[in-house]
Amino acid sequence: MTRQAKFLRKVLQGASDQNVAFDELRELLRQLSFQERQHGSHHIFTRSVVPEILNLQPRAGESAKPYQVKQVRQIIQRHGLVHEVEDDDHDQA
Repeated sequence: MTRQAKFLRKVLQGASDQNVAFDELRELLRQLSFQERQHGSHHIFTRSVVPEILNLQPRAGESAKPYQVKQVRQIIQRHGLVHEVEDDDHDQA
C-alpha cells in the first residue's frame, strides 16, 4: 500500500481530522486531479467533474482545519474518487 493510499484511508476513517497535515491533504487533492490556485492563504481546489469548490487554509502548526478535512472526505465519497487512489496503488504494484 502506498503512502497516498494510507493517507487516504486516514482521511476516510475520520478518526483524527485534527491531526491531518495540510500539505498531505493538498497532495491528495492534486493526486485526485484537482486543480489548485492560491490567493493569499486560501488554496482553492476545483475539478471539472466535481461541482463543489474546496477552499482550504492551514491553521497554526501547518495542519489542516478539521472541518475542511471533513469536507474533503465528503466530496471524495460523494463523487466516488476513492477508487482513483486505489487504482493508482494497483498500477504501482
